[in-house]
Amino acid sequence: MRLALLWIFLIGAGALAQDQPVERHFKGAVGKDIRVGIYLNVKPDCTSGPLPTIRLIGDPAHGRITIKKANINATNYKQCLALEVPGYVAFYRSSPDFSGTDNLTLKVKFPNGRTEIQKISVTVASPVLGL
Repeated sequence: MRLALLWIFLIGAGALAQDQPVERHFKGAVGKDIRVGIYLNVKPDCTSGPLPTIRLIGDPAHGRITIKKANINATNYKQCLALEVPGYVAFYRSSPDFSGTDNLTLKVKFPNGRTEIQKISVTVASPVLGL
């Protein structure tokens, strides 16, 4: 699987406190995959480092979360003009009969020791209702 890089969570993004809470909000269609995270590790020499560990600590009530391994392509990212590195991509998919807002929580532990709690809310709507 190859993905264009839209936004990512990086290991070298600065020193943050342990268990730093981060809130993320997404929208998508009922019963479709909604990308809610891209996790990778780009070192200063534009190569990949060890990937973070991702753990589900708060289940979504009306859907499921899946993590897939992928090759991530990016251009003009920091000092890297072009790169391709392995990473994880998180997807949320609602139950077919659910529309509304669902919540989940991920704990991401980066190899540099930083841990991040990601509180993710996903608003899903049928295509007829729009987003």
